[in-house]
Amino acid sequence: MTVLSQEPRKITKAELAENNGQNGKPAYIVFNCKVYDVSESPFWLYGDHMAAHQAGKDLTSEMDLAPHREETLQRVKEIGVLV
Repeated sequence: MTVLSQEPRKITKAELAENNGQNGKPAYIVFNCKVYDVSESPFWLYGDHMAAHQAGKDLTSEMDLAPHREETLQRVKEIGVLV
């Protein structure tokens, strides 16, 4: 039996920006080039996280300011990579 590895979905900056949790769109964020869908998280209502971070953006540089680290993202669905 051969197992084929599937390439991660490639998400552009424009697609990321469009998926900001507003107007029924999903809420995507990026950390270290990985794209996560935080739409189902109660901490990301309407693409806003604790009035400090917005979905549709690369939050890598903002993670240093967060009270949690990357391990928190292990509970969120990774959907692809930013290209």
